[in-house]
Amino acid sequence: MKQITKTSLFSIAILLLYVGGLAQTGKSVSDKIIGVYWSPKKDAKIEMYKKGDRYFGRTIWASNPRKDTQNPDSKLKNRDLLGLDLLTNFSYEDGAYTQGQVYDPENGKTYSCKISISGLNLKVRGYIGISLFGRTETFERIL
Repeated sequence: MKQITKTSLFSIAILLLYVGGLAQTGKSVSDKIIGVYWSPKKDAKIEMYKKGDRYFGRTIWASNPRKDTQNPDSKLKNRDLLGLDLLTNFSYEDGAYTQGQVYDPENGKTYSCKISISGLNLKVRGYIGISLFGRTETFERIL
């Protein structure tokens, strides 16, 4: 009887530590996207963060900081790409981040986008219309 009680107490203690650890970090399964990633060309670092219940990705470092010269809106051509949200408004659903958009500063276009996690990396798929007609880029996790 004493052996069962000690085992039960030990199991309860481990469970409480585990649950307490999760509560302390405040991270849910959907928050595992939060972090810093290399851009596909490794010429920029993108920070994925959460605002409300949506996820965004902004440029926090660039090897060659520049203006948004390719933007079709002449009022935006002078803004810095550093600090700009390139990945916007993603919601988490069934293991994927969907309903977002990706801005491509190389051509000034914005595309529909979805993101999935593959190991430590992000698979970012930009597309027009349906995701069948698109391109996937890999963002490698740094932190």
